[in-house]
Amino acid sequence: MSRGPDSLEAFKSTLGENHPPKDWSEPLRALWYAAKGDWESSHDIAQEIHSSMGSWIHAYLHRKEGDKWNAGYWYDRAGKSFPDYSLEEELEILVEQNLRTD
Repeated sequence: MSRGPDSLEAFKSTLGENHPPKDWSEPLRALWYAAKGDWESSHDIAQEIHSSMGSWIHAYLHRKEGDKWNAGYWYDRAGKSFPDYSLEEELEILVEQNLRTD
């Protein structure tokens, strides 16, 4: 069973669809909605991912929203420093961290 794409390009190739593939992991589904600009759907998924990755995605979303304080809280929970690079770069890093490795 696939849990996600095997490359960033494969991830991006699905962004024309209405929904992410159902067999993708929750982090990838959250990132897919973020890439589509659907903050609410992405946040709804991210806040239910109780791991450092979920916290990192949650941090990214609050950074994207412009809520620096809340983002900082979630970066701390994720064990990450507040990034000094673009939101676009962070999204790509997050996707690459969640790609299928089998």
